[in-house]
Amino acid sequence: MPIRRLSPETVNRIAAGEVVERPASAIKELVENALDAGGRNIEIQADGGGLSRILIADDGKGIPREELPLAIERHATSKLEPDDAGDVDLLRIHTLGFRGEALPSIGSVARLSITTRSRDETDAWAITVEGGETRPLAPAPFPGPHGARVEVRDLFYATPARLKFMKSERSEAMAISEEIKRQAMAHEAVAFTLSLDGKVTLRLPAEHPGDEGRLKRLSALLGRDFEANALLIDQERDGVRLSGYAGLPTYSRGNAAHQYLFVNGRPVKDRLLQGALRGAYADFLARDRHPAAVLFLDIDPLYVDVNVHPAKAEVRFRDPALVRGLIVGALRHALHAAGHRASTTVAADALSGFQPHTGVASSPAYSPSAPSAQGFSGWTGWSQPAAAAQVLPGLNERSARVEPSWPAFGNAPSWPQQAAAPANHDSPFTPHTPTDPLDYPLGAARGQLHANYIVAQTRDGLVIVDQHAAHERLVYERMKAQMAEGSVTRQALLTPEVVDLDPAEAERVASRAEELAEMGLIVEAFGAGAVLVRETPAMLGDTDVQGLIRDIADDLSEHGQALSLKERLAAICGTMACHGSVRSGRVLSAPEMNALLRQMEATPHSGQCNHGRPTYVELKLHDLEKLFGRR
Repeated sequence: MPIRRLSPETVNRIAAGEVVERPASAIKELVENALDAGGRNIEIQADGGGLSRILIADDGKGIPREELPLAIERHATSKLEPDDAGDVDLLRIHTLGFRGEALPSIGSVARLSITTRSRDETDAWAITVEGGETRPLAPAPFPGPHGARVEVRDLFYATPARLKFMKSERSEAMAISEEIKRQAMAHEAVAFTLSLDGKVTLRLPAEHPGDEGRLKRLSALLGRDFEANALLIDQERDGVRLSGYAGLPTYSRGNAAHQYLFVNGRPVKDRLLQGALRGAYADFLARDRHPAAVLFLDIDPLYVDVNVHPAKAEVRFRDPALVRGLIVGALRHALHAAGHRASTTVAADALSGFQPHTGVASSPAYSPSAPSAQGFSGWTGWSQPAAAAQVLPGLNERSARVEPSWPAFGNAPSWPQQAAAPANHDSPFTPHTPTDPLDYPLGAARGQLHANYIVAQTRDGLVIVDQHAAHERLVYERMKAQMAEGSVTRQALLTPEVVDLDPAEAERVASRAEELAEMGLIVEAFGAGAVLVRETPAMLGDTDVQGLIRDIADDLSEHGQALSLKERLAAICGTMACHGSVRSGRVLSAPEMNALLRQMEATPHSGQCNHGRPTYVELKLHDLEKLFGRR
């Protein structure tokens, strides 16, 4: 078959297959054009999942009449300016779009109409493209003083084979909604309105630029729970700035759908950024839990390549280690600053488990006599009718209520130090003396339920603590501090083990030998496609060396860091902490319970256990009053 030059129409349709994958991607390109044009009010309409009709209207600067025919030509754009020598620097991209492919690609597979009025013109003009065929310019009405209205009808009618790969109208509409949410997150100062099949589904007013306005926009999109449980992120290193919000570990999700990453205002899906996010939360979440985060990376365009794929959803960093280190460091700093704080959803979930009752259906009637001076804990004065000989379990027993005099309680020790004189030889806790324990964040212990749950009273509510999970976290943090102070104890292999890898993988592992040595793993290059393992971390015991090295090689390939070894060490620490912590079923004295509360307050991350579950639940007084109908 001879070589032939493809027709311009065929070339445009091939290009459209890369740029316009589905209606949501067409809308993404058009919204980015509206943002680049300076639009501050953007309206999006979509019918039939975007396949029947799409309309994007903005109040930007508009397109001058003489430039309108150029706008629908391939590789014609106003966003790249050549230098004096006529060269265009593709590394200095300051706009969301720059390829000049979106409009001609859409026009080649659909019926495209552009109506616009520029700021410098009094008349509005329209141009139409149908399946790649352009019609002449014509005057047209325009509702605003300036801006553009881009209408797309019958998307993919010129390439009917593509229609067979579209999902249902509902699925396409959901993809459109998700795309608009991402664009709205990145541009809080722009108002967005989305209508699907004639119904307004999203109306977002413009917010004040900055952290406060951004959080209001995120609250409108992700819900008030995210606003209440989000930590502010704002760190800068070597000219690279990371900002945004990340959720508390106890506000984790079952998938990564609530992770939004932006580079210079552009929504991206980047494995490096996702791996850094995972690494930052590695100590706080189980592998099947995912943090919620909205992160914005601002970097000099010279140090990031956005010209990787026509969809512009992938980026490449010149210094990926710097970016990853910034993300991990900033997130861990924010998590550390959060201290023992747990998410507000913990209390909400607890309250949802309560069910109000107005009486007990088949219980015998009891008429209490006056309570004693000891209060209800020491009250044994129940009187019951003769017909009710049975006794309800627990009602004739004294409760575990503890209210000794305040001097018996203790001040919070500075972590990880504990007091030298415990209440008994087996106790890991120690008493000290505060002014009033009710003023502490976790309050004063009032009792222990089921030999596992500590009930504490605060100034404006109560706290229920899982003693085993809480102390497990305290022990784990102490072990991590000890590891950070010195090198990990190593054990030498009786016979060094050779692990065969792909040459590139072996080189990556050998290049990180110094970093791996800090974690107790001694490796060295052994030929072109293998590494030699001489020592392993003692905590791992008799481990599968071959599997460990291959997991590390995979992590280095995907994330640029040896997460597998760190996660294995963390898992060992977690297991050791679990076995070394106060067990469920252990009866604690009042000083021990209060000492545990004080240590939790002084220890970062103590609001969740090693798997991201909450270690305590706090209920405010108004929550309790709601349970009993007082509010």
